[in-house]
Amino acid sequence: MMKRIALFLTIGLLASAFSSCVVLSPKKYKALLARQDSLNTGWSGSQQSNASLEKTIAKLKQDTADLYGRLNELQGKYDEVGGNYAKLKSNSSSEISKLSDDLKKREQRLKEVEEVLRKRDEASNQLKEKLQQALLGFSKSGLTVEMKNGNVYVSLTDKLLFPSGSIVIDEKGKQALTQLAKVLKEQPEIIIAVEGHTDSQKINNLGQIKDNWDLSVLRSTSVVRFLTETEKVPGVRLTATGKGEFQPLEANTTPEGRSKNRRIEIVLSPKLDELYELIKK
Repeated sequence: MMKRIALFLTIGLLASAFSSCVVLSPKKYKALLARQDSLNTGWSGSQQSNASLEKTIAKLKQDTADLYGRLNELQGKYDEVGGNYAKLKSNSSSEISKLSDDLKKREQRLKEVEEVLRKRDEASNQLKEKLQQALLGFSKSGLTVEMKNGNVYVSLTDKLLFPSGSIVIDEKGKQALTQLAKVLKEQPEIIIAVEGHTDSQKINNLGQIKDNWDLSVLRSTSVVRFLTETEKVPGVRLTATGKGEFQPLEANTTPEGRSKNRRIEIVLSPKLDELYELIKK
């Protein structure tokens, strides 16, 4: 288009020249040719610039299309992440709610267990006081009553119950066990464990009693037999065990220490059926 315009301009100039004079001078003719060359050169430059612009525009269009594609891809990933976050948040809220409910249930059970233990300790203290009153007259003979770990321990030295090296309860020992049985029969919910203990000295010339295991067991069964057969404490409430020399109260290096280690311990425990049921849950 530009080339045609330049040609028309050239023809117009020539026509104008011919109309003003019949013959052009060499100088004007050369000027007209130079003008034509200049217009041709301008047209060529314009064509090159136009082609460059078209390439730039085409590249910009492609880049724009790529950007839109990338934007759509990122939007898809964003939507996916948003969906996952919403799902995670919903699940987390549900888990937190569940954990909160579980924690409340555990706290309630803990309170129930604490209440059972409180009742146990209260009952044990009451039992200890009753036993101390009932057995007050035997405290100087080697009988003690104390509470450990929620249980009441009645400890009787061997000299209070048995002659030396014997498994037969003497009269003073029977009196102490009779007073003990009176309290135990008033407390049917109490479980009774009778434990025999000895010192570390070896057994010599005691017939059927071969060692400290035998002596501790036979002495504990003698006490259980007296409580059940003579004092009529239900046998279902009692157990008899022998500990031998292996749970001493003091070192066996002195006569006094060995004397304290030779003992019968009667361990009284409140029934904890309610506590066991709570633990099972």
